[in-house]
Amino acid sequence: MNSDTPSSQVTFGADRLTIEQVVALAEARARPVLNPDPAFMARIQRGADFLDRLLAEEGVIYGVTTGYGDSVTRAVPPALVAELPLHLTRFHGCGLGDNLDVAAGRAVLATRLCSLAQGVSGVSPALLERLCWLLEQDLIPRIPQEGSVGASGDLTPLSYVAAVLVGERELYRDGQLASTADVYAELGVAPLRLRPKEGLALMNGTSVMTALACLAYARTDYLMQLATRITALVSVAMEGNAFHFDERLFAAKPHPGMQNIAAWLRSDLQSGELPRHSDRLQDRYSLRCAPHVIGVVADSLPWWRQLIENELNSANDNPLIDGDFEHVMHGGHFYGGHIAMAMDSMKAAVANLADLLDRQLAQLVDGKFNGGLPSNLSGASGERRMINHGFKAVQIGVSAWTAEALKLTMPASVFSRSTECHNQDKVSMGTIAARDTLRVLTLTEQVGAACLLAAVQGVELRLGLQQCALEELSEPLRDMVLAVREDHPALVEDRPLEQELRALIVRLQARHYDLYKETSHAE
Repeated sequence: MNSDTPSSQVTFGADRLTIEQVVALAEARARPVLNPDPAFMARIQRGADFLDRLLAEEGVIYGVTTGYGDSVTRAVPPALVAELPLHLTRFHGCGLGDNLDVAAGRAVLATRLCSLAQGVSGVSPALLERLCWLLEQDLIPRIPQEGSVGASGDLTPLSYVAAVLVGERELYRDGQLASTADVYAELGVAPLRLRPKEGLALMNGTSVMTALACLAYARTDYLMQLATRITALVSVAMEGNAFHFDERLFAAKPHPGMQNIAAWLRSDLQSGELPRHSDRLQDRYSLRCAPHVIGVVADSLPWWRQLIENELNSANDNPLIDGDFEHVMHGGHFYGGHIAMAMDSMKAAVANLADLLDRQLAQLVDGKFNGGLPSNLSGASGERRMINHGFKAVQIGVSAWTAEALKLTMPASVFSRSTECHNQDKVSMGTIAARDTLRVLTLTEQVGAACLLAAVQGVELRLGLQQCALEELSEPLRDMVLAVREDHPALVEDRPLEQELRALIVRLQARHYDLYKETSHAE
């Protein structure tokens, strides 16, 4: 997959997959394998064999011997049944917008493979093997982001997966776009010839929105921790009242995630008590209520996990094929409502993290509210203070990024559109909701990077005013300050911060900094 040997493997067709396994595959930290148990492949083959028998008996099967969607009433002549899947992949090749990045493309392959490995989609073992091979070889379809209404699933973006399987369009190889046909020719690999239902099975499902939801979940979890650590740093810089996070206080409001956030803050602030000169009994809400804001994320993560992982481990195409008891089941499992709801709520909760940090920074840079710190957290001294402006422009940027994040919290799921000749007359918009969430996450990570730099500077300035050493901070806060300072020196004389912010955002997205040991991840 890359130059590093993946440290683990993820088995498809055995146990339920987790969000963390999808993320590990997306980040090339794990390699995919199919369940080696012969009973698994035998079950897959039974579904394909049942479809073959139905076709031989001239049975009517949606999407196999009929047209698609509103064209269900159009009977396909037996001689043309074999060509129908290829036409499905081709007429959906109309995606627009930016392409998904390679990590997201890997996640899409993983989620589609997981769905088909449930054994009720009527596909052949060869299709599963080829999907697994693409993921293992890191040959990732180019997938445009735009064009899905979330039912009948992610038809248009998933057509780009199907197209690569049949040797068409483009894929990423070593991070570079290349013609699928050229890559196959170089590797001596023959394109797949899709069996009668396999085009529909590949495309008629929720795998793009679910893949993006897995990636969003991991980023949200880390941002929750980062917002907590920044809050602790800002509390020190602002001479905040650590008793706002008292265990007895939070025992009176029993939201477990919120209580956990308060416990993390107590751990960060408990040792090396600094002298406190503030005469404010109660801090402003952005500090005092931080566990309540961040705690919404903490308490929602288990719910989001349930929705995302149930969708991940579902068969979500149509019709489903029961090869064991020989039933064709027509339904609507391609509808992405659960992912849409998870993403619409997640993006609102994440945007609230941006808003919280934005308010904390606004206090921290303002000489009227920051308890005697230099205006805009400038580290300049003497007459040099007159021409240095510290984090003034950074705070404006944070305000802009926060506003954009908040603007994107309009729920996508309520914008259902009737489409496809009113056959798809109620759709989920799950993929749009997931894409919105990723954008909100990026904006909030930008806010987090800026606020982390400012909070570290604020802590150092406060320590200087109090004539205290860094060693008087708790170990987690001291380690955080030192870790940030490895790459980002104090802001004394004004300098452009764009490249430093960009580098820090990359580190945050890679979960570079160790934050809290007890996370919401399932082991």
